[in-house]
Amino acid sequence: MTEPPRGAQPPAREHAALSRELGEFLIELSIALNKHAMYPAGHPSLMPAADGVVHRLKTLLEQRGTLSLGVARNQLVIEGVATDPRHPVLADLAARLHRHHLGAVSFQPGVTGKEVHDVLCLVAQEADRTGDPLGVGPPERLAAWPHVRLYPMTYERLELVGEGDEKPGEGDEERGGEARTRAAQLWIGLARAALAGEELGTDLGKGGDAEDDTDPRVVAQAIEAHRRGSAYDQVIVGYLLQMADEMRASGTGETLELRQRLSALISTLDPQTLERLLEMGGDRAQRRQFVLNASQTVAVQAVVDLVRAAGAAEGDQTISHSMLRMLRKLARHADSGPPPRRQEADEAIREQVATLVRGWSLRDPNPTAYRSALERMASASPIFTAGLDERYRPEPRRVVEMALEANAIGEPVRRALDELAADGGLKWILETLEAAKASKTRDALWSHVATPEMIHRATRTEPFDPAILDLLLPRVGLAAAEPMLDTLAETDSSQARRVLLDRLVGLGDRVAPLALQRLDDKRWYVQRNMLKILGDLPTPAPGFKPTEYVKHQDHRVRREAMRILLKDPDERERAIAAALTDADERTVRLGLAAALDGCPPPLVPVVVARASSAASEDLRTLAIRVLGVSGHRSALEALLTIAAPRRRGLLGTKAPAKTPEYLAALEALHGFADDERAREVLALAARSRDREIVQAAAGSLREPR
Repeated sequence: MTEPPRGAQPPAREHAALSRELGEFLIELSIALNKHAMYPAGHPSLMPAADGVVHRLKTLLEQRGTLSLGVARNQLVIEGVATDPRHPVLADLAARLHRHHLGAVSFQPGVTGKEVHDVLCLVAQEADRTGDPLGVGPPERLAAWPHVRLYPMTYERLELVGEGDEKPGEGDEERGGEARTRAAQLWIGLARAALAGEELGTDLGKGGDAEDDTDPRVVAQAIEAHRRGSAYDQVIVGYLLQMADEMRASGTGETLELRQRLSALISTLDPQTLERLLEMGGDRAQRRQFVLNASQTVAVQAVVDLVRAAGAAEGDQTISHSMLRMLRKLARHADSGPPPRRQEADEAIREQVATLVRGWSLRDPNPTAYRSALERMASASPIFTAGLDERYRPEPRRVVEMALEANAIGEPVRRALDELAADGGLKWILETLEAAKASKTRDALWSHVATPEMIHRATRTEPFDPAILDLLLPRVGLAAAEPMLDTLAETDSSQARRVLLDRLVGLGDRVAPLALQRLDDKRWYVQRNMLKILGDLPTPAPGFKPTEYVKHQDHRVRREAMRILLKDPDERERAIAAALTDADERTVRLGLAAALDGCPPPLVPVVVARASSAASEDLRTLAIRVLGVSGHRSALEALLTIAAPRRRGLLGTKAPAKTPEYLAALEALHGFADDERAREVLALAARSRDREIVQAAAGSLREPR
């Protein structure tokens, strides 16, 4: 393998540009979208712009049958080629679609100007301004046309990395939370896209609700099983490009879970499928940039798989087999051995890959047979001269299996168990014991491994495997709580925290004293987690009232304390009052939700204030709903202020503009239908020409009791 001479000019970037027809179509589509954003409905320039798009589409669809666009943050993926993110027109088109949380757009033969016009009218509405992205709205809105289809980048499983579940890191906490949320969105979108049906026409938003659907192994199996298709591959490639950019732009801590999942996905995909995705339409520059970005963040074994697949996708042997063998050996050292050696090997492999991707290229000079022999040698374990006792040492797994078969146990068996557990074989031990027949030996082996020490090992091992914990917990019982609580206080994995919180609550009320003891820890995230455990237990902790935590400086701690107090009938009113006056919107929402089940009369003025001045629209709407169930006269006055017609001097009156607050106020007035003024407002609304306003007032007019 030869490095370019020093001082030589680097080769020109090899970029698989879009065909002229596709490029002109995308430009035409972007121009038409801009016109629909600039001009009002009915403007004479709109339909000709839509017809121009259809004219470009006609030729393309005659050749292809279907045309699909994958949407990334600032570029599009079409026929495997990603557009240049620096192209201002195409980057703007991608950004508009991305802000609507759209993952793909497809066009079918027979598309009409009216369909394109309707689609452009919807997409032209700025999602940031309306607060109503198309991708998070009703699915039927995206499938309203027979020949054009929009596909959502679904976020309904965003709780995989909740905004309140992260520990603070170094630097800006809010920025880190946004990066973790973005990382979660990207992985969820990729998982849902991968699990879509055989055709892109299947709704990408559908799929199982089980968390297993987002497991990297499940995603890899779905991608491998899917028959090759440009539309499907474009969506998958689009998400991979976004993930690489996100990991490059964010810190290691903020995208840790995304890095682990992407590493597992790359390592699980078979070589042919990974090569297929990395072809990226022959775009060498895009492929090399993706490999360079990803190789600096994913696990080292995944780095080697990426390099091999990228080399194969080039069509010639970009990375020689000799170099690949060296990288594999480095990867093995990075995964085992003393920590200093691991770190050195990890840094070396990433440095080598960066150097290779930036410019080294050579066909493999080795004959096929010689290369195959070297491959086997590189993959095999190193062979050293050793004594017979060491070379023919019994394998730990075989020792355990023989002990179960012979129903005998001794010190060698216990040593084999310890060796397996230390080398990552704990899951195999537990599954083997679970499947074995009942015997004294089986019980003895369970006693040896079902200990708090093994719980500690299982919860601290990366990547965290909940299945191991679930196999141990029934036999360890309450003794598992202490090591689980220790890990909960230290782990950086949000997945591990969610599992540990759930399993600790599953241990029952006996966990409460242990959680109460750890409330003395001054770290906010430890106090938040302990309060969450206490709040989720079936029975409140005797004599515990988290009053002091309602005033905690961190809103996440206050929120968990509020949840506990709201369950206490004696403290409910004070808890609602504290929640309604809190600076955190989610805490205010918690108080308003509790007030829906009965708002104490002294708090009605506070709810009235929230209904008119809350920072967000959904909080104002929720406060208005609370006023509707309160039955208090001051609440009626506030509702009339919102919903009553406005006087316009000599011109009479006019109904308020249709807003979520106005519609909520109409519905809330149903609770005061015995008041003449409320009936008049509802009667006027029922005569509106707007269907939503009529629905809000329908069936609400009734005679006073």
